[in-house]
Amino acid sequence: MSAALLALGERTAKELERGHLNQILIQGSNGYVIMTEAGQEAVLTVMTKKEAKLGLVFLDISRAAKELARIL
Repeated sequence: MSAALLALGERTAKELERGHLNQILIQGSNGYVIMTEAGQEAVLTVMTKKEAKLGLVFLDISRAAKELARIL
């Protein structure tokens, strides 16, 4: 499901001329789901509580995605 959402987000960003898709953010009543690509063959999906500090989460996600891409 994460890969399908990321692919749809990439298509949407392209068609709406928003540039390269960085991430998809879903906000629910119990927290967030954040998806980003980790290289060409992987998707990193993170779930947080609603109280999470999103700036710090985004920083950690960016670092983790780069490291996963390097490993894979």
